[in-house]
Amino acid sequence: MEKKDIRVLALDLDGTLTNDQKVVTPATRAALDAAAAKGVTIVLASGRPTAGIMPLAKELGLDKKGGCILSYNGGAIIDCATGETLYRKQLDAKYVPRLCAFAREQGVVIITYNKQGVVTESPEDEWALKECFTCKLPMQKVEDLAAYVDYPVCKMLITLDPARRGEVLEAGRKRFAGEIDLYPSSPFFIEAVPLGVAKDVSLGSLLESRGLTRDNLMACGDGLNDCSMIRFAGVGVAMQNAEPPVKEAADYVTVADNNHDGVAEAIEKFIF
Repeated sequence: MEKKDIRVLALDLDGTLTNDQKVVTPATRAALDAAAAKGVTIVLASGRPTAGIMPLAKELGLDKKGGCILSYNGGAIIDCATGETLYRKQLDAKYVPRLCAFAREQGVVIITYNKQGVVTESPEDEWALKECFTCKLPMQKVEDLAAYVDYPVCKMLITLDPARRGEVLEAGRKRFAGEIDLYPSSPFFIEAVPLGVAKDVSLGSLLESRGLTRDNLMACGDGLNDCSMIRFAGVGVAMQNAEPPVKEAADYVTVADNNHDGVAEAIEKFIF
């Protein structure tokens, strides 16, 4: 692969930038600091809500270095230094009750977010609790989620036993075809987002606003929701622990996994 001028580095968080304890190790942190010092804009690109990414962004110093948060799988991009919203796409309010009804029919749990954290009718659900662990956000129980959500949301999240992911995804795609997008972001999560929301679309908008092209982008990920940005980027990197289709989409698969500084390996190889 010829050397590319990487100016923007988009990083999925869970299973990519963070290890299984949801921590960024010192070696990966050092590689990020070196890339930022070289003028590379770091974008934390996740399905998490903005509030679930902000603490990590601050821990990495992105509020001082001018990095960005890409949240809700591409539903929003925030400039960490100014707090300005650079890009946002919201889920039409009419889909909230319809998605709640669909989840109830399927016997699965659905959650969304308010300013404080995660809201759901089923706070004790083991798969829903994984989102709280991932985002380090509190869980709030509401009696009727569809009635509670009277404010704009970027996405809703179906949480379920991985054994049911395929059938529920298929039923949901049939039900909402041509209206909203549904796709898996982990073995136990299905994202429900506005049509056309994906990490590559919002990253394209960010690059364009800075006079850059996809050749200036490196993207690292491990999940199916990372495929779009990995294919789109000038350098697309899959972690060693990535799902097989993600590895197929990538230009490079790291030797190390997310527990052994795979992101640092990619930065060394393609940015330095």
